[in-house]
Amino acid sequence: MEHAVEILVLYYSRYGATRRLADAVCDGIHGVAGCNARLRTVPPISAVCEATEPAIPSEGPPYAEPKDLDECDGLVLGSPTRFGNMAAPMKYFIDQTLGQWLSGAMVGKPAGVFTSTGSLHGGQEATLLSMMLPLLHHGMLIVGIPYSESDLLTTTTGGTPYGASHVAGPDSTRPVTDEEIRIARALGQRIALTAKKLRS
Repeated sequence: MEHAVEILVLYYSRYGATRRLADAVCDGIHGVAGCNARLRTVPPISAVCEATEPAIPSEGPPYAEPKDLDECDGLVLGSPTRFGNMAAPMKYFIDQTLGQWLSGAMVGKPAGVFTSTGSLHGGQEATLLSMMLPLLHHGMLIVGIPYSESDLLTTTTGGTPYGASHVAGPDSTRPVTDEEIRIARALGQRIALTAKKLRS
């Protein structure tokens, strides 16, 4: 019996909004027959010393390991925006994927990205595009969100053709909107469908 198409949803979240988008991406993946979402996060890092986080988080999904990248059929990467780029914990994890680059483990797999910012013009698109750069170096196939997803035409909060997004507000308390959830689900669904077609 053929195993399910496995999509790795890998995120870092500080205040919970990026995690909410990650959950919606997983919903989109699970909505595709024969596809499974593997939800993983990365630990925070320290600016002054090596991280001393426990090996297993106290709550939420487990921390990602290199084998998650090796075993997945597709990847959806999520991070809050930090000055138009991904957050340092996610960049730290990505910077440790030389083994996967050397082995070609990610070549030809579909990938998508998502983010959350404090303001509408807080660098969402720059972050999404910058998150794509290491994925392109890994030989991944970038999957965006087409305007056939009608929410892209009407949303007044997050959502871009480059990936799903959320506007959290200056105090990071604005809830994820219905449009943002649907766009994130659509991203998960597109990655899953693409991975499934590539597998066949």
